[in-house]
Order: sequence, then structure tokens, then C-alpha cells
Amino acid sequence: MDRSDVNTIIRESDAFIRSFGFVMPPFAYWSAEQMKERAATDSAIIKENRLGWDITDYGQGNFKDLGLFLFTVRNGSNANIAKGKGVLFAEKIMISREKQISPMHRHNLKTEDIINRGGAKLVIELFAAHPDGTIDPDADVEIATDGRMRTVKAGGHLALSPGESVTLHPNHWHAFWGEGGDVLIGEVSNVNDDLTDNIFRDPIGRFSKINENEQPLHLLVSDYDTWLS
Repeated sequence: MDRSDVNTIIRESDAFIRSFGFVMPPFAYWSAEQMKERAATDSAIIKENRLGWDITDYGQGNFKDLGLFLFTVRNGSNANIAKGKGVLFAEKIMISREKQISPMHRHNLKTEDIINRGGAKLVIELFAAHPDGTIDPDADVEIATDGRMRTVKAGGHLALSPGESVTLHPNHWHAFWGEGGDVLIGEVSNVNDDLTDNIFRDPIGRFSKINENEQPLHLLVSDYDTWLS
């Protein structure tokens, strides 16, 4: 992705999020220079827990059709999991554009509530997993949606209207997209680890390669190791 496109997506996404009354934390608006100046203090926490802007085309170069906007608002660490205390949770705000696919994947550890916070419908395609973690093409999927247990056929679609949510466990394969417009999505989960805990059905990448054709408006999570090292 070109950095200029990333910057445009950040501006558009920030406006979309604000239109629903959600306001980003102050560190969202720090410049790259401010992040570097604070590398030993505030941004050390941001870098360690991988908080902030995250825009991906899954390495395929087609963000319009295959991509996702995310912002990690809060997150714990694997060290906290090992200790069994500290910040053991994460929160994200995301945008899925109309017909923009977030591809089929599951997690080894993360259980997550996916919440339609506003906009159009959020459609989720679901499969159960075999004991070895691979997709079971035949098994029904048992899921909880806002206190109600529901059964979805393998490969079936669950449509969530604004205010509705679903709890996805590690054995739930899922892909999702906006239907009828763009969707603001909330995610609440246990600790989020995007480096090791995303298992994709197809051989794709989690992060985008950035072509630096202009200066970053704000750093992405995937920039931290390069820009803040």
C-alpha cells in the first residue's frame, strides 16, 4: 500500500468513527516525531502492547475488496497471561467497508466479542473446526449472540444489525464484510496477539508492505519496529 493511501484511510476512518460518537484516545493523534520523542516513556507502552492504527490489505494489494481498518485501543500482553494477572483484555474499533472481505481465519487463543457498533449490517461467514484446527465443512456452528444460542450451518452467514454481537471462540473460523454500506465494529477480547494468533485459511499475510511515497500522518502498529527501534 502507498503511504498516501494509508493516510487517506486514516482520515476517512477517523471521521466515520467520530460520526458515531466514538472519540479516539489522545495518543491516536501523535505524529511520528512525537512517538519517537516519547519512545522511552509513553510510546514504549504503546509499542509493547501494539496499540494504535492498523490498516491491512493482507499483503494482496487490493484494500478495497480485501482489507480491514483497525485501531487497538487497549491490550495486555502474553506476559500478563503467564502471570494470570494484569491487563488480560483487549479492545479494538474496526471498520469493514461494503463488500470488503476480512478473510477466513481463526485464533488459537483469543475469544472475542464482535459487535456491530453502527452503520450497515455486518455479515459473518462461519465454520466450525476439526480437533486439529482445520475447517470442518460439514459441522454446524454453535454460537452465542447477545445471550441467545444460535446454530449456523457450515459456511452459513450470520447478519448482525447495529447493536447486535456474537462471541467467537478459537474453534470458530470466520470471515466478515459490510452489507449495504460500511460498518463500525467493536471488538472486546482477551489479550490480542496479531503476530502469532491469526490462523488464515489461505496463505496470506496479516500486515501490509508500505511504499513510503509521503510522510506518515500517524504511525501504524506495523511501523513500530522500524520507526521506534
